[in-house]
Amino acid sequence: MTWTVNASIMWPDLSLREQVTAVAAAGFSRAEFWWPFAGPVPERTEVDTFVAALADAGVQLTGLNFFAGDMAAGERGVLSHPGRSEEFRANVAAVAEIARATGCRAFNALHGNRLPGVPHEEQDALAVENLRWAADAVAPLGGVVLLEPLSGAPDHPLQTAADALAVIEAVDRDNMKLLADFYHLAVNGEDVAAVVEAHAADFGHIQIADARGRHEPGTGELPLLHWVSRARDLGYAGDVALEYAPLGEDPFAWLARGGRG
Repeated sequence: MTWTVNASIMWPDLSLREQVTAVAAAGFSRAEFWWPFAGPVPERTEVDTFVAALADAGVQLTGLNFFAGDMAAGERGVLSHPGRSEEFRANVAAVAEIARATGCRAFNALHGNRLPGVPHEEQDALAVENLRWAADAVAPLGGVVLLEPLSGAPDHPLQTAADALAVIEAVDRDNMKLLADFYHLAVNGEDVAAVVEAHAADFGHIQIADARGRHEPGTGELPLLHWVSRARDLGYAGDVALEYAPLGEDPFAWLARGGRG
């Protein structure tokens, strides 16, 4: 199994450089991050520091979120919001720069919450347009744009795999894929086993956390490793991301020795 660890949720109180160091100290050589900068276009020195930290720690960047707005305030993406396309597209260019410097090839685009007073059709059309822009921008780098259903965000329109897959179909780009976050899907009431059976070979990425609580496997009731194993059997060949908030003293104790990648 090839694991990658989401450093943003695993060590939220550390600085970006310290998060990278923590990944290596925990025995991992692969990591993904939510957008780790305050605004959509970071200063050059910020990017250089991030890239250097990864290189110094021997950590491969496997995934990066596009800028998603003020997440702490409840925003979950800006690409569907009228008036923010320029902001999103400037971020796409910044992400592509990081991709060239690190070899990262997977990029998660959060759709954006529903806005009061804005017709859903207008937001959906804009989301498709901006997702095409992002997919076309990272395609020459071998990049894939990921789209995921979210839980805990009632104004977010993508709640199920079918919701996300409908948008992906409308985008109509070969490098636009479903991010199967088993935690989000399960919390939203999705039949995750059925999603795996129907779509595993076409998953762009898998993320795991147990429910309830969004902690490490074994702290809840989800058969996460069974779902992962079945997805492998059905053709999924990518990384599996550990995207959970640690609960126990050792959040990786459940992993078999030598299983970190």
